[in-house]
Amino acid sequence: MAKKCEVTGKKPLTGYKVSHSQRHTKRRWLPNLRKVTVTDENGNRAQVKMSVKALRTMSKPVRIRKKQG
Repeated sequence: MAKKCEVTGKKPLTGYKVSHSQRHTKRRWLPNLRKVTVTDENGNRAQVKMSVKALRTMSKPVRIRKKQG
């Protein structure tokens, strides 16, 4: 099971954990993924692995900005 967001494409990042004595050991930062059931405009449902940040962005109301000038 891949740890990848199917919407944004976020994947695990790699780097070093650095201790107080400056020893470097490899570590990974994993994305915060959840399984979500998504419904499209045709009414079809699909279960998708999505990052929580993408889920929060999708659940925001859409605001229409007026053009100034």
